[in-house]
Amino acid sequence: MKNLNKLILLLSIILLTSCVTNSVLPPAATTPAASASSKPALKPSAGGYYLDDGPGDNAPADIDSIPDATLKTEVPLARANKPYTALGQQYTPLTSYSPYKKQGVASWYGRKYHGKKTSTGEIYDMYGMSGAHTVLPIPSYAKVTNPANGRSVIVRINDRGPFKRDRLIDLSYAAAYKLRLINQGSGLVEVETIDTSAEAMLKMAKSPATVAATMPATTAITAAQTAMPEVTVKTMPAIAEPINTIPNSEQYYVQAGAFKNEINGDLVLKKIQGLQPDESVGVAKVYNNGLYRVRLGPYTNRNDADASAANIRRQLNISAIVQN
Repeated sequence: MKNLNKLILLLSIILLTSCVTNSVLPPAATTPAASASSKPALKPSAGGYYLDDGPGDNAPADIDSIPDATLKTEVPLARANKPYTALGQQYTPLTSYSPYKKQGVASWYGRKYHGKKTSTGEIYDMYGMSGAHTVLPIPSYAKVTNPANGRSVIVRINDRGPFKRDRLIDLSYAAAYKLRLINQGSGLVEVETIDTSAEAMLKMAKSPATVAATMPATTAITAAQTAMPEVTVKTMPAIAEPINTIPNSEQYYVQAGAFKNEINGDLVLKKIQGLQPDESVGVAKVYNNGLYRVRLGPYTNRNDADASAANIRRQLNISAIVQN
């Protein structure tokens, strides 16, 4: 009986000691250091993106102003358009332009591949307007549209991928940004090839309808309300000088758009030339304060300038204002 009482007393002492110890030492998980490190602040260069990809540390201030890929005639590279196998799937790339229009999921790639070689041998620039596709010719051009917001861009296909079955195209960081796909990492897009053969480019230059079909919707066609010095970049046709007329100090001009992207200025210039304006009126693209402006004139009276501006608005559905 004495031995039993001693045993009970010994167990009581051990339990009491254990309780005191636990009440003095707080759990490590509640220390300030552990709480602070449980949710690290995300920076553009760390975490938060698939495979630790993401934007670079020195991104351009205005990515929306980055020009879309410039359309030009290029010969497909034989070495980059041979049949190949990736992740157990066989692919047979197109070796020339073929009409292609398909919807699917677009993903994007950023700093993880920035500076590495693409299938063309060129260096990938995450702030360029490029894309990767499994079968479209390399190089070739495609118009990519986000149906959720109507925004579209033109990219140059210069690499292979993506090789996941649920993906249609990989876009550069800049292209995905302009389509507003960055935050969600991927999204539904429509990919449509653009014929850039010499014949197609010539037809595009002559046909306003063809130009409008390929023009991206990311750059709004707006008219600036500020005065515009005459810094002529391109003028055609030449302005004919009136014969036997009395000089008129009043001259009027029609401005049909102001663009950060020179390509869009060229496209509108060609569309206006397609309207076949009066031969006595010059059509020019001028550059001032970071904008490319399309300008018609001079007109010797305000009525003619107003009529020309109204005709441009009616036929091309773009903004046109009269200035003097």
